[in-house]
This record gives sequence, structure tokens and C-alpha cells, in this order.
Amino acid sequence: MDAIELLLTRQSCPRLSAPGPSAEQLETILSAAMRVPDHANLSPWEFIIAEDDGLSRLGQVYVDAAKGAGASEELIAKAAKMPLRAPTVITVVAKYQQHPKVPLLEQQLAAGCATMAMQQAAFAQGLGAIWRTGDFAFNPDVHKALDLDSQDQIVGFLYIGTPTIAATKKPAKDFSPFVRRL
Repeated sequence: MDAIELLLTRQSCPRLSAPGPSAEQLETILSAAMRVPDHANLSPWEFIIAEDDGLSRLGQVYVDAAKGAGASEELIAKAAKMPLRAPTVITVVAKYQQHPKVPLLEQQLAAGCATMAMQQAAFAQGLGAIWRTGDFAFNPDVHKALDLDSQDQIVGFLYIGTPTIAATKKPAKDFSPFVRRL
């Protein structure tokens, strides 16, 4: 698949199973993240990888956060299973660094670009992936459990594995309603 086709046919794969990325594939995925636009070369991100037992540990982080938020037993049980939806989950964190020319938003956008690059690298290697956020990305108990600083922000949880079903091809969207010229 060439780069243009990859970009024009990108869509999430919500149903994933083992195997996840091999060590070599994961290295390529992480290397792709390091190539995104990054003003002042700050590398304002951290990638927290959960695989194997790490998925259960991430699930426990979610459970504890759900309990702390007063969630129902049903939501707490669901929280425990959320990381198990793929063999690899990468929590992508925007790690803000004070800089006179690079504001917080730009650093968060760079971390978002890293997430997109990792998803595309997974697809390019025949894997499936889905970028999820949700309440846990903003939950202070999750942030604390992952040892994040107060200015850090989870920009997403990138689930990666082998697609279990072929996703229905989405039709191309017309970009013209979103474009204007000066």
C-alpha cells in the first residue's frame, strides 16, 4: 500500500485480537511517532505500552478510577475489560514542557500527530488499530496511577492488534464544505 492510499483509506479497526505487533513492528510504530512535526524538537510525549499482564494492570487503573468516580458496578466491570480489547494498548501522553515559543496546545497537537503516525504505521504493516479517548483520558485518578504531572494530558489510548473482521470501506467524504479561500 502506498502512502497516499494509506492516508485516503484510513479507518479505525475496532475489533482486534492477537497477535499484536511483534517487537520489530512495535519498533517501527514507535519510530514513526518520532518523525512527526515537533516545534523546537521537544518530543513532548510519552508512550506507555501495555501488553500481556500490563493490560490487566491498566484495567485495574480503570477500575480504581471508576470506583473513585462513583461508577455503577456494571461500569466498573466494563472498565476492567476495556484494555483487553486488543493485545497492545499504547497510552499516549502529551508531556508539556515550558517553552517561550511552543505553547501547550502545540505540544498536545504534536502528541496527537504521534498517535496518528503510530496508527498509520500499524496499518502499513498489516495490523489494525483504533485511537480511543473517553473519560479515563481525563480522569485525575488515572493520571495519578500513571505517574503523570499536573500539566500532562492523555491524548489517547491506541489499541493495536490483528483485525478480526474486515471493516466496511467508508465512502470518501467531500472536503469542500470545510474549505474556504481568502
